[in-house]
Amino acid sequence: MAENNELTYELAISRLEEIVCALEKNEVSLDEALTLFEEGTRLTAFCTDKLNNVKSKITQISKEK
Repeated sequence: MAENNELTYELAISRLEEIVCALEKNEVSLDEALTLFEEGTRLTAFCTDKLNNVKSKITQISKEK
């Protein structure tokens, strides 16, 4: 996966989709599932932060008009 400074929202969402598919298939060990879950949690937080930043910028731009 890309470094955090290279990670984009789109890459994070794509990786989250991969993680969800792997977990839904139940084809990973318990340890692998935990590792994937932890990665998914970090990616979810990253995406949430990105969306909140965009929302704030849109709100700010809208107020300036």
